[in-house]
Amino acid sequence: MDELMAIWAEWAKPSAGLPTLEWSLLLAVAAAAGHLLQRFTGLPKLAGYSVVGALAGLAGFSGAIWPLQGIGLFLVELGIAVVLFEAGARTSVRWFRHNPMVLVQSLLEATLTYVAVLATLKALKVDLEVAEAVATVAVAASPAVLTRVVMDMRASGPVTERAVVLSTLNTLYALTLSSAQAGLMGRAQDRLMDTIYPLAVVLGLSFVVAALLALALRMALRVMNPTSENTAILLLAMIAAGTALAAQFGGSAALAALLGGMLLKQLHPRPWAWPRQLGTAASLITMLMFVLVSTVAAHATQSGWSRAVAVLVLALLAARGLAKVAALTVASIGSGMAWKQALWVGCAMSPLSSVALLMTSQFASASPRLGPEISAIALPAILLMEVLGAVIATFALLRAGESARSRSAPRAAASGDRHVA
Repeated sequence: MDELMAIWAEWAKPSAGLPTLEWSLLLAVAAAAGHLLQRFTGLPKLAGYSVVGALAGLAGFSGAIWPLQGIGLFLVELGIAVVLFEAGARTSVRWFRHNPMVLVQSLLEATLTYVAVLATLKALKVDLEVAEAVATVAVAASPAVLTRVVMDMRASGPVTERAVVLSTLNTLYALTLSSAQAGLMGRAQDRLMDTIYPLAVVLGLSFVVAALLALALRMALRVMNPTSENTAILLLAMIAAGTALAAQFGGSAALAALLGGMLLKQLHPRPWAWPRQLGTAASLITMLMFVLVSTVAAHATQSGWSRAVAVLVLALLAARGLAKVAALTVASIGSGMAWKQALWVGCAMSPLSSVALLMTSQFASASPRLGPEISAIALPAILLMEVLGAVIATFALLRAGESARSRSAPRAAASGDRHVA
């Protein structure tokens, strides 16, 4: 791929630069692949995006830089921020007061996942600091993948809603913990304050940016039509500004967007739909994010494949999946869900994607010594579970009977029965 690009660059000199042309063509191929995959197999479009990105990364696509930096880092952060802001804006804290077992489910799932992955990696002789970082990455489900699967399947129901809320919450925990861990890497921790200080800084700065973002958007929604294209542009521009601001001052851009969405929901509790125009722009950003994630993950891991790494990755994913399903099933008592529904929720929370990649990049940048070891385990897991996780989530929502296809089957059968009668 590098040799081909070098030959091409001799005569192809687009006005915006060769990388712009490369990414434009790659996104066009990804869009077509996603459409065809969904049309002929019923799988979500993002699986096609991820496969195209992975093939490009394995072929040595020049746009893949690890750890994430510059415009690539900003685009991933922006894509995550858009998804997490929307997820946060749909999460009502009042719901937790009426059904506190949802929080119990969330905390138990996150804790058991962390402990199970940490114990598994320790049993396989992985260094403690590396195992702790990878276990934190494993906690996060992927709201980005899950919401795209829900959108493509037009899914709705208790399993869908619970999976989205729980993936949003465990992303909140994972982002907070990973930012603090990255701040502590390579530093002496002689006092309790040495451990608490990085966590307080990340949370405090992220909350300040989140509050500014929520207040600005609340004021805008007072005077602007929520469905207008100007509101869509304002929302996207403010989320982008919040992303840049949080990253500049040492907070977490993704965490600020998630908290900003949750704060906006409290300030503006009435249901509101994202403008159609924002949906189109957000779809382009998230598609770019999925392609970028798989490209970077594939490119960064192509030289590190080995049998030992494969064993670690498969053991990690098995422990992670079992822990999520077991925790949610056990905590389903009193949560308003049957154990079988909790089982499908656990399966729907299997994807790993952009949030996990961002956390892994934080660790790789924070510690040049431990970063390669963390990346060698986490990146193959992310690459695998971005595609496989989307397939598992699709199957789970189908089995739960909450996709448009599942809902239409009983109606078609009933219609046939009436016709026969």
